[in-house]
Amino acid sequence: MAKNIRKQDILDYHEGSRPGKIEVIPTKPSNSQRDLSIAYSPGVAEPCLEIAANPQDAYRYTAKGNLVAVITNGTAVLGLGDIGPLASKPVMEGKGVLFKIFADIDTFDLELDTKDPDKFIETVKILAPTFGGINLEDISAPDCFYIEQRLREELDIPVMHDDQHGTAIITGAALLNGLEVVKKKIGKVKVVFNGAGASAISCATLYLSLGVKPENLIVCDSKGVIHADRTDLTAEKKRFARATKLRTLEEALKDADVFVGLSKGNILNADMVRSMGKNPIVFALANPDPEIDYATAMEARKDIIMATGRSDNPNQVNNVLGFPFIFRGALDVRATKINEAMKLAAVHAIAGLAKESVPEVVNLAYGERNLAFGPTYLIPKPFDPRLIYTVAPAIARAAMESGVAQKPITDWHAYEEQLRNRLGRDDKFVRLMVQKARSAPKRLAFNEADTYRVLKAAQICYEEGIAEPILLGDPERIAQLNEEYHLGLESLAIVDPRMPKAPNSEAYAAAYYKDRQRRGISQEEARRLMRNRDFYGPMMVKQGHADAYITGSTTKYSRAVKPVMEILGPKGPNTRVAGMYVMLTKRGPMFFADTTLNEDPTAEHLAQIVTVVSQSVKRMNIVPKVALLSFSNFGSHRGVLPTKMRKALDLIRERMPDLIIDGEMQANFAVDNALLKEMFPFSDLVDNAPNVFIFPGLASGNISYKLLQSLAGMEAIGPLLTGLEYPAHVLQMGSSVREIVNTAAMAVVDAQTRGKK
Repeated sequence: MAKNIRKQDILDYHEGSRPGKIEVIPTKPSNSQRDLSIAYSPGVAEPCLEIAANPQDAYRYTAKGNLVAVITNGTAVLGLGDIGPLASKPVMEGKGVLFKIFADIDTFDLELDTKDPDKFIETVKILAPTFGGINLEDISAPDCFYIEQRLREELDIPVMHDDQHGTAIITGAALLNGLEVVKKKIGKVKVVFNGAGASAISCATLYLSLGVKPENLIVCDSKGVIHADRTDLTAEKKRFARATKLRTLEEALKDADVFVGLSKGNILNADMVRSMGKNPIVFALANPDPEIDYATAMEARKDIIMATGRSDNPNQVNNVLGFPFIFRGALDVRATKINEAMKLAAVHAIAGLAKESVPEVVNLAYGERNLAFGPTYLIPKPFDPRLIYTVAPAIARAAMESGVAQKPITDWHAYEEQLRNRLGRDDKFVRLMVQKARSAPKRLAFNEADTYRVLKAAQICYEEGIAEPILLGDPERIAQLNEEYHLGLESLAIVDPRMPKAPNSEAYAAAYYKDRQRRGISQEEARRLMRNRDFYGPMMVKQGHADAYITGSTTKYSRAVKPVMEILGPKGPNTRVAGMYVMLTKRGPMFFADTTLNEDPTAEHLAQIVTVVSQSVKRMNIVPKVALLSFSNFGSHRGVLPTKMRKALDLIRERMPDLIIDGEMQANFAVDNALLKEMFPFSDLVDNAPNVFIFPGLASGNISYKLLQSLAGMEAIGPLLTGLEYPAHVLQMGSSVREIVNTAAMAVVDAQTRGKK
């Protein structure tokens, strides 16, 4: 079971309202009879005839060129072993998800019910015309070697067994960079492997291609060193049999420069690491427990450089750094195979990327201030957005130079832009924000924690390391829910402001009275209000006993936001607090404001809203590009609303001359930059597609986001309050667990970027 995630949560995720993790969605209109006549009979005959005359036209008229098959027989599934093809299906669907979110590649997963390698090969060959590439997955050795070799020889599309080559490529990049850091030459280092499965054999083979001398590479399996006197070796192992007196892993490690573990956890101890040569490199890649614990290894040797497969250690070796972008590049030039030149190109591209300046978005996501090439940063992070337009072009070039590309790229700048555009996946923003929150979790007060959805969200935030939850609610009800749903939250702080000795209640009342005594609040009323968690929660943040606060999942929005506004905001007399929704779209996050607070803002109010929203977007390390929306375009209509938006534009440009902004404009021009360029080429938003949309009033903003959420199926995060002095957000009543978790992550990031009060 995945660490820190409960079994039932995993099963619920996979079942959900629609079982599984993938679906097929039409990419062309299919609403009318004419559409259907073109998509199917009789119109579909035309592309069929074109393909019959020229098979390469399949790439023009079908999805073949962006479709990869993920194929297994279930004989070596993750750490589960031979569980069969049907039980492997969730893994194959998951691999398809990774292909899509990292490289925008579509997949079909195929689970073949055979252990006969020749039947497997024949089946794949029969199915091959459907696909642009074949990703073999979780096939046991030695069959995986035979299957891949034959399919590579007999098919004219890219074939790769990721279990073999993915880890080899990533560790190859880490090896080159690690040796550069310790100033050792690859032709002189002694390398010891523990493990002789598909991945280890492929790693060892690649290391030889990179320059490791055969006599300096020792491989151990479960019986010890693979040496020339052994008679129990497969053909693949015989290639690594050495004439040596070494018999055990412990003996082989003495004075070794590099250790690569692809075996099982905790087979290395501190003494074995200490026996290695100066500045040793240790790749302990067994999952979930590495061959030696990271902390143990670092304590044993101060000069060690280490990588593991774990995300909570530096230098995570993760195959997602490689396979999505390798197939992306191969598909884009219609490569007939993935050859050694292409794999080596991936190694050098990944290694080279780690030496470049790290973008701030990556530093933010991983809670770092200055990630830089060195012992703890040998390879890029998995969420680095540059991977797709660094690795994929390297693969494409290598395919062209090695003669296996059928569709060479001529405009590399246009190709890179195409790859950048593929990054606009809606879920990447959430992953980056969650990763950022996990880098430095903050104390987050959850109001209404005595309801299941809020308590479940708090559990996820706690177990995922997103936040340090403080639960506001009825302790008995929280205990009942905790026991009923086995949430395991006994260690979390629970605060019930109604209790006679609620922590800091008197101090909060005194502070609230001081702030509000000239606004009709008496001392007794201040005490009474501090027994209400809607007021107590915001005071926890203001008094420094919590870093952020979320509320509103069971309360009408106007009621929940009132105490937040009174206690925590706004930032100053010329600051307008606004509600902002983050709409997760295929083009990336889009920010809508105001959607919850200001019913009929003036031009001055709109200017203030743009200011606070732009500041919030910048704190997420996104450049705000603002469209002021109306029913007119750049003065095409007179009226109250267009005039108000034009006045707001003048105020904003005067106060924020560097902000990318324009308006007023209709929504279709704001979202279709090509149309904007055609009709209004003078606009400052031409070639600067807006990501912030400012509505003329609450009605239009609220209606728009709800229509997109309901009809277009877009996910929304929020509403997020912008312009407050302290981090707090008010949910919409009835928010789902996922919505609460996403908002909680945003609240933590909000607190991180503001610093301590």
